[in-house]
This record gives sequence, structure tokens and C-alpha cells, in this order.
Amino acid sequence: MDGTSLLALYGAALFAASLLGSGLPRLFRMTHTRTQMVLSLISGLMLGVALLHLIPHAFTAGQAIDTVMVWTLSGLIFMLLLLRWFHFHQHDFASAAADCDLASADEHHHAHAHDHAHLPEQPLGAVGLFAGLCVHTVVDGIALGAVLIGAVQGSALAGVGVFLAILLHKPLDALSIETVMGARGWSSLSRWTAGTVFALLCPLTAAVFYFGASALVPYEGLLPASLAFAAGAFICIALGDLLPEVQFHSHDRLRLTLLFLLGVGIAFALGWLEPAH
Repeated sequence: MDGTSLLALYGAALFAASLLGSGLPRLFRMTHTRTQMVLSLISGLMLGVALLHLIPHAFTAGQAIDTVMVWTLSGLIFMLLLLRWFHFHQHDFASAAADCDLASADEHHHAHAHDHAHLPEQPLGAVGLFAGLCVHTVVDGIALGAVLIGAVQGSALAGVGVFLAILLHKPLDALSIETVMGARGWSSLSRWTAGTVFALLCPLTAAVFYFGASALVPYEGLLPASLAFAAGAFICIALGDLLPEVQFHSHDRLRLTLLFLLGVGIAFALGWLEPAH
């Protein structure tokens, strides 16, 4: 498949995944344990994709390794500041849905003990969460567009590692928006509107970057810089946002650790499906 076909396929899947995340509370209960298991897997996958796919792609795209690492560090710092400023990730959905049945008393205690760390504070509230996640998904879209631009023509699954890392994370981001907006009293129409806008943002950003980057910006360093910047953002999300939510657990340590390692293993295995750097 060529880059345009892959872009259409990936974009449609990301749009559907985001809408699925918005509708998850209406479909089934997202308990604390289930959420932590998903977060462990995604954090390993995002870390592996950043270190095994994005950074090597950036280096082989013609950028000096020192420059690649400067852009990687810039992406990491940018995402760290974004997380600090907007405080936008909310991943303990059990605490926002009071009728969810938690698997154990330990889970119940954990959810209440960490409410302050996951629910956005006023005055930012749901608006701050939505704005922060929109900036985050723009970075995701740039990463996807950049890796498709740099793909070898004729490769069947170019960019599949980056795509999967975004795909698995998008439903949780959309669910964060739905959960917090609902807790703040927003109407169902407003929540669905926000969810639809959020679902469209990543595919549209990827398409704009894919079709416009090479035509409008002749700077040769744009592609490797974008890949390295996205790698830094992925590393920050994996190590600074997702893993801290699961690393202190006294329960399910083995299961969560194995899921993290599985995510890293998936990222490594996806290298066999993509063209050589």
C-alpha cells in the first residue's frame, strides 16, 4: 500500500477508536484494574516505538545524532510542560463513575486516594483537559504523517508501530474527555461534539502534515526533527504519565509488569513488519 492509502486506513481506524472511547461508559464498565492493565501495555508499546522506531527513523532520515537527541529532548520537555500546565490525563475512571464495581477493597482505596491526581482542578476543568489532549493528539498526528512521508515506497505496513501506539492510547484519551465532562455536568450533545472533534483532529493533522510538509516546507530537516520531537513526547507520556500510575501498585505487580514488557516486545516485533531504517 502507498502512503496515501495507509493514511486513509490509519486515519479511519483512529477516528473509530476515539469515538469508541467516548462511548465506552455507555457500553461497559471500565474498572480500575482493567484501566491499569491497559496503561501498562500502552506505556511499554509507546516507549518501545519511541526508542526502536521514531529515533532510528529520525537519524536515518539524514539528521546528525546530536541534533536528533536535541529534538527528542525538546519533545520530552514540551510534553512534560503540557502535562504540568494542563494536568490533562485522567485515567482512573472508576472514581468518576460511582456505580462501577471495583475488583477489591485495595482498588477502592487507591481510587479515592488518588482522585486529586487525576481529576483536573478548577478553573481549567474539562476545558483544560480537552485543550491539553488536543495538543497531544496534534503531536500524534504529526508523528504519523512524518513516519508515512519517510516510509519506503511499496512497504506493506509502513508506520505500523507509531499507528498502534496512537490507536491504543486514543480510546483512553477520548474516555477521559467524556468522563470529566460528564462529571462537570456538560450535556450529552456537548460531550459527543467534543468527542467527535477530538476524534477528527489526529487524522486531519496527519493528512495536513503528510500532504503539506514536503510541498510547503522545503526544509530538509523537517522530517527527522518531527520524528525525534514525537519520540520525546512518546517517552514523556510513557515514563512520566502512564507508568507512574501503575508502578506503585501493591497488587497485580507481576501482571502489570508482564503487560509492560509485552508492550515493549510488540514494539520490537513490529520492526520486522516495517521496512529497514
